[in-house]
Amino acid sequence: MGEVAVSFHELSFVPEGGEMTVGRADSGSYAVLPADGAALLRELVQGMPPEHAAQWYESTFGEQVDIGDFLETLRELGFVRTNSEIVAGPPAGIALQWLGRALFSPFAWLGYTVLIAVWLFAVVHDNDLWPRPRYVFFTHSLLVVQLSMIVGQLPLVFLHEAFHTLAGRRLGLRSRLGISNRYMYIVFETQMNGLLSVERRKRYLPFLAGMVCDVVELSLLGLLANATRDANGSFSLTGRIALALAFTVVIRLAWQFQLYLRTDLYYVFSTALSCHDLHDASTTLLRNRIWRLLRRPHRVVDEQQWTERDREVGRWYGPFLVLGVVALLLITALGSLPLLVQYVGTAVRHMSDGPLDGSFWDGALPLLNSVVWLLVPVYLARRKRRQARSRQFPATIKEVN
Repeated sequence: MGEVAVSFHELSFVPEGGEMTVGRADSGSYAVLPADGAALLRELVQGMPPEHAAQWYESTFGEQVDIGDFLETLRELGFVRTNSEIVAGPPAGIALQWLGRALFSPFAWLGYTVLIAVWLFAVVHDNDLWPRPRYVFFTHSLLVVQLSMIVGQLPLVFLHEAFHTLAGRRLGLRSRLGISNRYMYIVFETQMNGLLSVERRKRYLPFLAGMVCDVVELSLLGLLANATRDANGSFSLTGRIALALAFTVVIRLAWQFQLYLRTDLYYVFSTALSCHDLHDASTTLLRNRIWRLLRRPHRVVDEQQWTERDREVGRWYGPFLVLGVVALLLITALGSLPLLVQYVGTAVRHMSDGPLDGSFWDGALPLLNSVVWLLVPVYLARRKRRQARSRQFPATIKEVN
């Protein structure tokens, strides 16, 4: 081994119990190292030549290390600079970091608290302000209802993800906002791989920021409905639209309890339990248990690809995934199903007079739009898989022994 030091990309070192999470925030590649491995990597990053580093490790920890194999693992993770990579200059500033700090400042939190408290007070005194499935049908025209919900929801969902993004940028992370899908749902999506480069206690707010936004939206919409009542006390058109949109916010909040979808609450659970890939580890352990019971060992997957902590927690985390399914069933029974029954029933009634009647198209076009809306996520899912295959540095967590 030569005496030339190895050049590394900028790496973050974050303690995780007795281990260290090391990674590149720019590529999203991370590794979990034991304390001695992290110490060795620090020496290499600080410019110690590999041979000297191996000798330092032996004298410090009383064991020998295969420095060549260690460096090869670091290269696979993308931590080592290649000859073709140019050392970057000083990092550019984080766009909109000031806005993230303002949205989560003490004054902002005070405003959110007052707003939510006023809304709760109004709901307690008038139960009609609580969003219900029937409120979605704020007008007799299904087409108007459908288009209003699509157009009205998009900025609300965008704000949900923008709160995630800005909470990350508040910490100096280069979080990004894009569009993706989860199963049949189209979603805006925040990418915050750099969160693993900050200490654990600072990760909770970026994960929960979207739900904070949802509760603020719910409060604003409810108070808007209450403030715009007609003279006789009934809800105005503005109020009915606000309550219709508020119902979609309630569904989105309930959605977060579907932990098998890797929702915001899943990441809170995973972080609190000091796990890195709890979802895949727990589902694999659950499947392996089933395959062993069915005496099909050839279907069992190697569990060593996950960290010891992920495997330890994953052994008892499986029931929480079942609770996520229960949450889905409750959302379906209390929200989606009543909505679907009323939606289809109204569409059928509108179409009963035949295509020469205007109401026929008011029922047929929304049904057609619904079919198209279900096909779009299929396209997004395929595009997502293509992007995953072509990505040079996927966001990965590996345990290095």
